[in-house]
Amino acid sequence: MRGVAGVDGWDCWDGEAVRAVVRVCEGATPAEAFDTASADAWLAFDAGVRCMDDRPWLTHAPAGAPGRPGRSAPTLLDRLRGRRGSPHASPVPPPPPTVALCHPDGRVREAALEAVRSAPELRPLLVVRCADWATPVRERARTLLAELPGDALFPLAELVLRLARRERGGFARALLEASLREGPAAGVLALTARQDRATYRLAYRIAVERGLLTPMELAATAATSGDVTLQDLCADAAVAVRAEGGCPAPDLAVLDRLLTARSPRVRSAGVTALRRAGRCRDAEPYLADRSALVRACARYVLRQGGEDPLPRYRAWCAEAAERPAAAAGLGECGDRAVDAARLWALLEHPSPAVRLHAVTGLRALDAVVRERLTPLLDDPSPAVVRAATRALLPDAAGIPEPLLRERTAPDRPRAVRVAAERLLRAAGRHRRPGPGRP
Repeated sequence: MRGVAGVDGWDCWDGEAVRAVVRVCEGATPAEAFDTASADAWLAFDAGVRCMDDRPWLTHAPAGAPGRPGRSAPTLLDRLRGRRGSPHASPVPPPPPTVALCHPDGRVREAALEAVRSAPELRPLLVVRCADWATPVRERARTLLAELPGDALFPLAELVLRLARRERGGFARALLEASLREGPAAGVLALTARQDRATYRLAYRIAVERGLLTPMELAATAATSGDVTLQDLCADAAVAVRAEGGCPAPDLAVLDRLLTARSPRVRSAGVTALRRAGRCRDAEPYLADRSALVRACARYVLRQGGEDPLPRYRAWCAEAAERPAAAAGLGECGDRAVDAARLWALLEHPSPAVRLHAVTGLRALDAVVRERLTPLLDDPSPAVVRAATRALLPDAAGIPEPLLRERTAPDRPRAVRVAAERLLRAAGRHRRPGPGRP
């Protein structure tokens, strides 16, 4: 059963957090009660302890339990009747340090901080208390955290960065960044392999600043990572390191690794670096890249080398099947009065890729004619239908409504139905289903 939101958005009635708190109160270690490698688990435990203040009967053993002869905490019935518990109950023993560090009473949390000196496994809660809302607790926790060796924060990086989102969470992050800049290189590189995105991003940024990775390692990371922020960081760093080296012979392996990457952002970084390497002519194949960003970078590099890409585009469009994206490139840099006719002719090409890029080129050239492009809504290629739809959206109101209604019939291909619905909505003619009707 899930309950209302608790501290910092954590659910106070989260079953796993409640069970972890109860187990620790019964004598289990944190490692036995929950996943101590998870930052989320520590934060949920911290919130769970404070939320248990309304249910103390869960954190105390019943009367007669070994080591607990009496019950000082009120039972549920006592609380419902307005009683405070048994008058003859023995005093409740102090909570374990793990629980005391999360206690609702700030004085209890502050007193429990000293236990961290002899219990390194409680350091995650020391980090949590560095963002505590009570000033005495927060200041004492920060003093103790600053006394730890720098590399002691490395295993806590994910938790530190998660807490840095809080209003008072910047102190631990500043200590962590300082430790990463001055600590052992092996620790920094180990953090680059973490799964947590904030952690490996910070580790890579520090590794780049310290020069801990070779240009080839940076290029390989940029080419294989699915994180666009990391792609940009590593690709730019790989090129910058190679450029700062001042080597007369360019590092071909690094550039080739970037140029063969799947990501357009990484390929564009490699293409742009060709100019610094004095290999402007090597950018020519990328004029017909499938990515508009890469094509733009290739045109820039060729122009910096004193060559005009436009004649190449026109020649390639004569044999568009070999380089389908040349049609899009022609529209991006061509002359509407001269090149629009070439692109219109390519709409009849048997290759769907050529037709797709021809539509893209017409849009870039601002040469879309509604009447001539509307028949592509029935193209057998869904990609061409989508491209034609995007091109027709600004002029959707001019398309006859019966033509679009006909294409919303259930027997039409899905791409055609979706295109017709999009154009009807753009034209303000979309019909909402009535009550009780699909």
